[in-house]
Amino acid sequence: MNFRQATDELISGVTLEDLAKGLGVSVQTVRQARAAEGSTAYRRPPEGWEPALSQLARKRAARLQKLAKAMR
Repeated sequence: MNFRQATDELISGVTLEDLAKGLGVSVQTVRQARAAEGSTAYRRPPEGWEPALSQLARKRAARLQKLAKAMR
């Protein structure tokens, strides 16, 4: 792994598209659920969002752990 590959992995994040796919909803639904609760654009988060986000977080953490081990 070279510097560019390592830094690409480190700075890559979860996109709205990743969230939407993990939640089984559209990107627009994610945007609306992230809007300020008082705004007219706000919609409630999709059902089952907690376990879906937890799974995405665990996958991201595993990738970062793998990167950290490779850098030792």
